[in-house]
Amino acid sequence: MPRSAVVLKLARMADFVPGLDLARSLYEEIVAPLVDRPHAACLLGEGSEVQGFDDERSRDHEWGPRLQLFVDVPDVDRVARAVRASLPAQHRGHPTSWFSLDTGRVTDHLEITTLALWMSTRLPAVPPAPAGPADWLAIPQQHLRQLIAGEVFHDDLQDVTRLREGLAWYPTDVWRWMLACQWHLIGQVLPLLARTRETSDRRGTRLLSARLTELMMEMAFLQERQYRPYAKWFGRAFESLGAARDLGPLLDAGDEATDRALLLLGQRHDELGITDRVGPRIEPFAVGIADAVRPYPVLNTPEYIEASVASIGDRALRDLPRVGSIDQLTHADDTLITFTDWPAALADRYRGQLSS
Repeated sequence: MPRSAVVLKLARMADFVPGLDLARSLYEEIVAPLVDRPHAACLLGEGSEVQGFDDERSRDHEWGPRLQLFVDVPDVDRVARAVRASLPAQHRGHPTSWFSLDTGRVTDHLEITTLALWMSTRLPAVPPAPAGPADWLAIPQQHLRQLIAGEVFHDDLQDVTRLREGLAWYPTDVWRWMLACQWHLIGQVLPLLARTRETSDRRGTRLLSARLTELMMEMAFLQERQYRPYAKWFGRAFESLGAARDLGPLLDAGDEATDRALLLLGQRHDELGITDRVGPRIEPFAVGIADAVRPYPVLNTPEYIEASVASIGDRALRDLPRVGSIDQLTHADDTLITFTDWPAALADRYRGQLSS
């Protein structure tokens, strides 16, 4: 790359303003003085800037001064007209209108609407008030994170604040069941990984090692009551967890540190205090058939599963087969969770299982 291009690139990076900061200043300097009705102003939903992960690269699509402005139904048209009539062409050097994937034309990116309508169109898989475990298990964590992340700049209606507080984390019984399912998934991989090593199946070992690392990272999110994002930001978000300091280096060390990583996750589970204390151990794998025991070092995951399930007060949930929530059960990519009715169908399936 020519030196002049490098200098220009570095200058652009130095001038970069995170999207959340841009949205906040857009509201405080431009939008707030134009709104004379009770409202909420925020930046939620899709976009790397909502997660605080945007950078210079993010500016190549769907990025710029934008926000959501939620008002009561009778105020939508009036507020929209007032704001758009005075919206400048630029804010802090960034155009306030650019090509919209939604409309197929150049327009502003102010979502001026009601909270209920925005939720039904932007996060349709997230019920504002989940009725029970079935609803919770069918909500993609990615969508919950889109709602809980971001920032609320103003909320004299308090609707957004109450919604985010109500969906901040799973009910404790649902959380315990998901922990049991995650231990189940980890426990399933461990002997398979040991067998591939024993048979010198290098590709199988690499595949299952990567799977185990992913499962252990997912467990860290569950243990810290943090919704996980989709794959692009999964590793980045993991770095913000408390587990990243101790667990991260063990995961980076690979196979030689797997046992220590598993023991650490077991200790962290016990420290949650929501189940009986188990005490992590690495021991030979008991096949469970004909008293067979193989010399594969595995964590005592069955005991963590049992402790998690035993702590669940909801009997129907306690007896539910440990297939996991939508994220544990499926790949939960954007096609499935945003453009199909699979989340709703899974909620019905969970509901049927829980009532049978």
